[in-house]
Amino acid sequence: MSGSSVRWIDCKPDTRQRVYFANHTSHLDALVLWSSLPKPVRNVTRPVAAKDYWSRGLLRPYMARAFNALLIDRREIKVHQSPVELMLREIGEDYSLIVFPEGRRNTEEEMLEFKSGLYYLAKKRADLELVPVYIDNLNRVLPRGEFLPVPLLSCITFGAPIQLETGEPKSDFLRRAREAVQRLKDL
Repeated sequence: MSGSSVRWIDCKPDTRQRVYFANHTSHLDALVLWSSLPKPVRNVTRPVAAKDYWSRGLLRPYMARAFNALLIDRREIKVHQSPVELMLREIGEDYSLIVFPEGRRNTEEEMLEFKSGLYYLAKKRADLELVPVYIDNLNRVLPRGEFLPVPLLSCITFGAPIQLETGEPKSDFLRRAREAVQRLKDL
């Protein structure tokens, strides 16, 4: 649908448990990133998406099921049922995740600051590899408010995994994770 090219830089496809974290500019981001993974990796990777968006209509829920998406309720967040706890419970010891730490689609050139969920995933599951991903041009393939995609090329770039350093403050880690995604833009 988008003619995506895929690049792996200092990282290779692998079925080990990972959190792929990327910039977010289009409703196609999760689907294109997920479909760019080799089939064995795709089979154990779940995109995380907004329940309020992906539960509406007939096509969206069907697509969410087809991609084994983990739908997060952004409106009914409870302390004892946090999105991070739900993600950790759902991935168990088998699945990887695709997350968008900006928290929402961004139409600006500059990426938004990352929300804290990525930090808490890394803190609670240090064994997960955290792989930065830069998605280029999908905002033009399916612009905000449009229904039909425009046939343009896009590129998915996977970078070297990072991890939460011992004692690293949340703000430092989130800044470093955001910079890891941004660096991939210019490669």
